[in-house]
Amino acid sequence: MATIEECRTALETVAAKISDLDADSRRRHLVDRSVSVRVPDLDTVFLARLSPEGLGGVSALPPGTDGGRSAQVRITVSSDDLVALAADRLDFAGAWMKGRIKLEASFGDLMRLRKIL
Repeated sequence: MATIEECRTALETVAAKISDLDADSRRRHLVDRSVSVRVPDLDTVFLARLSPEGLGGVSALPPGTDGGRSAQVRITVSSDDLVALAADRLDFAGAWMKGRIKLEASFGDLMRLRKIL
């Protein structure tokens, strides 16, 4: 099981990868959305903001909050799978199809996200 810090680092790696996409692609495929990443094996939820500028403001939610349920895009993933995704050792689409990742978002958001994930 990965640690909370390893998961935070993994999310920062994903943020860097999104920032590395060309600005035109980010503008076409990303709109301003709140994102929660729930890591059940660590009983932790990270909240971030996804926008045409990239993924930013990654922070762990304090206990007693809504657990990220109000986020527009909600991802549930194990700590080890989150670290593997960031390191390109796990394919997002394949993991989602196998149920290793749960993604809750509007249909429009899903269509936009598939272009960058």
